Amino acid sequence: MKSDNRIAWLIALGLSGWVLYKLAPVLTPFIAAGLLAYIGDPLADRLQRLRFPRTLAVVAVFLLTFLFLGLLVLLVGPLVKQQISALFAALPAIMGQIEQVWLPRIAEFTNIELGDDVGISAFLANYSDMAGSWAGKALSSVTSTGSMLAAAVMSLFLIPILTFYLLRDWDFIVSHLRALLPDSQRETVVRLAQESDDVLGAFLRGQLLVMIALAIIYSLGLSLVGIKFAIAIGVVSGLVSFVPYLGFVFGIALASLTVALEPEPLWLLLGVLATFTIAQVLEGTVLTPKLVGDQIGLHPVLVIFAIAAGGQLFGFFGILLALPAAAVLSVLVRFAYDRYLREHPEVAIDLGVEVPRDPD
Repeated sequence: MKSDNRIAWLIALGLSGWVLYKLAPVLTPFIAAGLLAYIGDPLADRLQRLRFPRTLAVVAVFLLTFLFLGLLVLLVGPLVKQQISALFAALPAIMGQIEQVWLPRIAEFTNIELGDDVGISAFLANYSDMAGSWAGKALSSVTSTGSMLAAAVMSLFLIPILTFYLLRDWDFIVSHLRALLPDSQRETVVRLAQESDDVLGAFLRGQLLVMIALAIIYSLGLSLVGIKFAIAIGVVSGLVSFVPYLGFVFGIALASLTVALEPEPLWLLLGVLATFTIAQVLEGTVLTPKLVGDQIGLHPVLVIFAIAAGGQLFGFFGILLALPAAAVLSVLVRFAYDRYLREHPEVAIDLGVEVPRDPD
């Protein structure tokens, strides 16, 4: 009988996974809104304790969020915008410097002869016909791309609306979901939900602090080295660092482009590498362990797999949600592992680990 129940659960799990896969584009804004409501619920609860009605508390959370983002844009936006505009304006000069200075130097160092058909301008001239063909293919795919763009825009409009209603009714939803649980499983499920809440909360708060710290370290380091557009590169690299190593690679690539304009770029390039290497070491040894902690306990390979799987299933939002989902999944996996060892203590003895205690 127990075997039949397990088979039924496996079939139900497989069907649920298939349905989720098919509904992935539709579910994306709902998942994003649920995560935002989860993040905003503690603040709304605090406002309720100050005798704010729930709806007014939710409106206050939205206003405070927009106020914070507005102040951030007003304080940091002009400087970052100015540096990004200057960087784009300098791109033609950077490309020319690479073609006229760096390609000949590389050719001389590697003892390779460069013909007249080597270089950025020559590439553009030789492949203009191919570019036209690519443009025609791009235009032919406008219909399919347009539908995807429309879906993305619709999701962006839906997310704040869904977030408002979910945040307003969050406590109601949670209490009713708890009431639907069987009495025999309620305590276990509530405990797992609490552990997931602790892990997810620690991860989100810690990751935000890591991103801010990296943006400051990158900006200060590049400014001390003397890199142009240091603040813009540092801020952008810090903000995209939620994807492992993306900020590191993106920042080095962007800073190296700006170095190409300098008359003596070698020392500046070494300074760029030193800045990002030191920041990466600090992130791995100090920032992430201290700010995020060991509560998640995901191996780097699993982190990369989670991001790739999230992107494949849910696109860009899947990349954003991959690590929080993996953090919650790690709680469930640890629970299943501990339960298995309690039911099979001989396996724990063979592995040389202590049999986990029954939390009940």
